[in-house]
Order: sequence, then structure tokens, then C-alpha cells
Amino acid sequence: MTAMKLYNFWRSGTSHRLRIALNLKGLPTEYVAIHLGKEAHLTEAFKGINPQQLVPALLIEDAGSERVLTQSPAIIEWLEEEFPEPALLPRDHLGRAKVRALAALVGCDIHPVNNRRILEYIRKQFGANDEAVNAWCGTWITAGFDAYEALLATGGQRGRFSHGSAPTIADVYLIPQVESARRFKVDLAQWPRILEIESACLDLDAFKYAAPALQPDAVW
Repeated sequence: MTAMKLYNFWRSGTSHRLRIALNLKGLPTEYVAIHLGKEAHLTEAFKGINPQQLVPALLIEDAGSERVLTQSPAIIEWLEEEFPEPALLPRDHLGRAKVRALAALVGCDIHPVNNRRILEYIRKQFGANDEAVNAWCGTWITAGFDAYEALLATGGQRGRFSHGSAPTIADVYLIPQVESARRFKVDLAQWPRILEIESACLDLDAFKYAAPALQPDAVW
């Protein structure tokens, strides 16, 4: 029987999205906390698990063998292929393309410029204070969410979620970014469709129990 260990950090957006995907698939994992604030990801021990020294990483133990998967998009796609039900991608090709585009909007265009190592760099190299960091993050979140909100209004596939009547990987990516937007003091009222989707998602235990504040390593 396959056993999985999830190396992650409570406030990491990429870890958050993977926790949601695992929950939606109903897959239990052992939670292994990697404290980014204490630079646990930079240790030699963790480097042996993920040479990139980033979270999340998923260790899969099966029939005496171990494999490690890295990069949340690749892990989520593997989960979809290995555990196809419930599906996180639509059945039709156009729907799949739209959902992947929404996920990429968050995963490629918003999150990378707002993640911890980028923010630490601008703090240390350019002397950015909290106000400047929030302004930086708010700029890219706003640009991305403006586009996401507009895309939700097209194509006729809205439903309760980003695409249709069931959550997809688009929602898996969106909800952690909404959480991040609040942390950086971005006013979410300007995106009512996104807030409606958040409300629908948080009605589901898979999203609720993946929330950063509920993780065993959460510290405020």
C-alpha cells in the first residue's frame, strides 16, 4: 500500500495548494513540517530530499521503494493521473485548457514574484519595509486577479467554482492566493466572483482543513 509524506510549511502557498489537492482526492499523508522561517529547508538533510531546497516535496513509499516528487504543478498532475477520481480537470479538452490556464495565471504569473525568497531578497538587498513589500505583492496580485475575474465572466462555464459545479485545479491554486492576498492587505472586495468561489470552496472540508491556520506547525 502506498504511503506518502508531505514535506511542507503551514504558510507556504504551494504547500497549501498541495494539501487541498490531497484532501480532495481523499489521500492521507504524514505531515512533515519544514520551518522556512528557521531555514530548515536549507539544511543538508532536506537538500537530500529536494536538491532545490523548496517546499512542498512528496515522498512516496510503495513496496519498499521510495520516490520523491517536487514542484506542486507536477505533483498535482501526478495525483490526477494516479488517482483520477474525483477528477480535478474537466473531461473535455477545451475545459481542461481553460482550467490549466487559470491555474497557470496564479502559479506562473502571481505566486512566483510574491514568494518568500523573492520577498526576502528585496528586503535585504533593497531595504524594502513591510509597506513596500505589501505594495509589491499587491501590484502583482491585483494584476492577476483582475485578469482572473475577467476570465470567470467568459466561456459560460462558471458554476459555483472557477469552472463548473465541482472544484478543479484552478480552485486549488486560487484559494491559497486569496489567503496570501489577505496577508498582504489587498482589498478583495473588488473581485466579487473570486470571493463567491472562495465561499463555495470553504464550504468543503478539503479546503477548510488545508487552511494554514489549522496546520500543526502554524505560528502567528
